[in-house]
Amino acid sequence: VHKSYGSLEVLKGVSLTVCRGEVVCIVGASGAGKTTLLQILGTLSAADSGRIRIDGIPVERLSDRELSDFRNRRIGFVFQFHHLLPEFTAFENVCMPGYIGRRDRVEVEKQARELLLMLGLGSRGHHKPAELSGGEQQRVAIARALALHPDILCFDEPTSALDPELTGEVLRVLRDLADRKTTMIIVTHEMHFARDVADRILFMDGGVVVEEGPARQLIDHPQEERTKQFLAHYSE
Repeated sequence: VHKSYGSLEVLKGVSLTVCRGEVVCIVGASGAGKTTLLQILGTLSAADSGRIRIDGIPVERLSDRELSDFRNRRIGFVFQFHHLLPEFTAFENVCMPGYIGRRDRVEVEKQARELLLMLGLGSRGHHKPAELSGGEQQRVAIARALALHPDILCFDEPTSALDPELTGEVLRVLRDLADRKTTMIIVTHEMHFARDVADRILFMDGGVVVEEGPARQLIDHPQEERTKQFLAHYSE
């Protein structure tokens, strides 16, 4: 896929395959094209050229309405900032996708309680976002993304706005999801997490994939000089 914004070429021909149940982390310096790639993979943005296939379905051929329905059924997104609805409780935020989708209300609320419990928020459901810590808010956002049983979860720097203690809370949740063989694509700057949890890591720089491979192999034994320079910066 290729993507430009005006005269700025952000993605210069990137190819990627993600298998069901795989965890892929995308790492790289700011401006490398990581978030743009994630948004295209998650169908939030369209590539200028290239093809996207999800379960064999060519998403670029879908109408806007078909694409919206496809995204709502198949893909969950968790952003750097939580985007929770401030006037609703954590429980109501998690229920919202089901309410909008006109699913059975009893089932929607039962699932929301189960998700909050699974993410360690069983006693916090009646609190509004402003009454929750940053780590709790991000876990609510993850519960909301899980509420529609997506095939793929996309995370865009899910811990970058959190302090180290709250980061640990969210990373524990992601590890648990990885153990459950949830298909995840994660843009992250947490190298230790990527090494321990990802099946594969893509290192991007200048709008291309410089190197990709098994997580531990890429972190411990990078092959490309640019990858070595990037990882050396993080180990300092």
